Amino acid sequence: MTKQIGTKGLTPYLFLLPAILLLVVFRYYPMVLGFREAFYSNALSLVGAREYVGFENFLYMYEDPVVWRSFKTTLAFSLVVNPLQVGLALLLAELTNQRVRGIGVFRAIYLIPLAISMNITAIAWGLALDRNNGLVNGILASLGLPRQPFLNDADLALWTLIGIISWVGVPYWSMFFLAGLQDISQEVLEAAHIDGANSLMTFIKIKIPLLRHVIAFVLVTDTVVNFTLFAPVYLLTRGGPQLSTNLIMYEAWRRGFVYGDLGVASAMVSVLLVVVIVFVAIEFFVFRPQR
Repeated sequence: MTKQIGTKGLTPYLFLLPAILLLVVFRYYPMVLGFREAFYSNALSLVGAREYVGFENFLYMYEDPVVWRSFKTTLAFSLVVNPLQVGLALLLAELTNQRVRGIGVFRAIYLIPLAISMNITAIAWGLALDRNNGLVNGILASLGLPRQPFLNDADLALWTLIGIISWVGVPYWSMFFLAGLQDISQEVLEAAHIDGANSLMTFIKIKIPLLRHVIAFVLVTDTVVNFTLFAPVYLLTRGGPQLSTNLIMYEAWRRGFVYGDLGVASAMVSVLLVVVIVFVAIEFFVFRPQR
């Protein structure tokens, strides 16, 4: 009997073992190697081995104004796009949770961006926002409004990037909120209605607290995704104009694969990982279960 119980106890872990192995091989092991790379120089020593430089890469990164600006840009980008996406996704989920005719068609329409990869989305929006031949500026010109530089202006580029990312992110995260809303017991909502609560009070006082775990999951995941955003910056702006969209992941890629300084690039990614962990820990603390 004891042997059977022990075998049953191991069964769940055996099912999880392939996923755990994939995570270790393709996630955690590269993270360890990247952190180790941050303590080495790219130059070879007299014996043919890479030179251990300690914290020199971190000190160089600390003294580089471009790196500091990249971190500030990434922080500002995340502080805007994270609450924006989560808030709009929650409102969109509440809108699509209504029982009205044609709501299924509406859900299918707003989920269309999810069928397109981020790379294709970035390229399509880059063409649509072109100042001379883009669809958006063509519409503005037909309405008698001035054409806008969007991705070619230092004051507009980061906000345009936020809009493009949100075009994909909002409907994606709304799916999680919609699932959470539909999991709320109708008896609870009916009881609130009987007690005189209107739709706004029900949403704020009942639905949002019951979605606490879903909000925590979406916010944490969205934080990680936006702090490590790379592809749209690479495809649309290359960090410009005037470094206005030079997010830290793109700057790390540029240091490592354009200038060949893998040590400093690894140091930047290591510091970014610590920053992300701090933000995630704060979010978990804020949305921890209430006793």
